[in-house]
Amino acid sequence: MHMAPNIGNADRLVRLVLALLIVSVYSSGVLPHTTGIILLVVAGILVITSLVRFCPLYAPFRFNTRRKAQAK
Repeated sequence: MHMAPNIGNADRLVRLVLALLIVSVYSSGVLPHTTGIILLVVAGILVITSLVRFCPLYAPFRFNTRRKAQAK
């Protein structure tokens, strides 16, 4: 399967902001331990998909948030 980028700049920014928000809430001690660990894993996935610009959940549905101009 070809991993063509399918995440646009706005999507990347939202993912990174959500990941930072999750980490900051976890660091403040507001979340219970198990929930916090699960959300940290989600935050890690958000950061990784943002960095590689590919979301495997988008691929089966051919969903793409990149603009045509970003693809060049």
